[in-house]
Amino acid sequence: MKIFSIFAFIFLTTISSMAQQKIVQTAGRDQLGDFAPEFAHLNDDILFGEVWSRNDLLSLRDRSIVTITSLISQGLTDSSLTYHLQTAKKNGITRTEISEIITHIAFYAGWPKAWAAFRLAKEVWSDDISEDDAKAEHQKKMIFPIGEPNPYSQYFTGNSYLAPLSNEQVTFFNVTFEPSVRNNWHIHKAEKGGGQVLVGVAGRGWYQEEGKEPVEILPGTVIHIPANVKHWHGAQKDSWFSHLAFEIEGENSSNVWLEPVDDDYYLQLDK
Repeated sequence: MKIFSIFAFIFLTTISSMAQQKIVQTAGRDQLGDFAPEFAHLNDDILFGEVWSRNDLLSLRDRSIVTITSLISQGLTDSSLTYHLQTAKKNGITRTEISEIITHIAFYAGWPKAWAAFRLAKEVWSDDISEDDAKAEHQKKMIFPIGEPNPYSQYFTGNSYLAPLSNEQVTFFNVTFEPSVRNNWHIHKAEKGGGQVLVGVAGRGWYQEEGKEPVEILPGTVIHIPANVKHWHGAQKDSWFSHLAFEIEGENSSNVWLEPVDDDYYLQLDK
């Protein structure tokens, strides 16, 4: 058991990221290089240098989930688990997700082991509590899902989410913005038809066309956006915000993304 504890301790220093990359590990040589050089080599060069880095079939996020499950199942809720929980967080696992992961493990590994793991996880994700709780609270206010991180994030000032709701007859999405997040100025180009319709579903937001005053969007507000009109929309600075976005069919239609909304101008909108 002591030998296994030493082995678990040596897990404590890896460099990992969301992108699959070569893991650099020196803990084996640092801790046991003189005493057990072959073990140090297997730990640093094989376990981390090859197993954790060996291909893209499993992402570092996936490998973190597997490792956490293994450690909790064996009852190893010591510093090695704390480290791998921290690594899992760096690899993109959220507070909500780790809660669900440990809950699932509990039914297979045992309730006491899950309780011990939750104690450590709460500490690791303690700084994410307010954000995750706010997101969960916003979700309760609407029947539509928040969805996944927005694939068009380069055109937004911060975190936003996209949930496709229909691709038949009329294409529409639920778009969710964290507080203060808005998209860049943009234009829905079309030679005929085209444009977009927004319907507020939760929270408070803004819509503005170039040359006009901003319009507040509340649940139930309907915004008709003509084709070829420069505009932006997003959350108010102290509120999560979601709207449905209906794409109106048009001839030779396309979206043209432009410059961001000026920060100083945006921040004075709701004063």
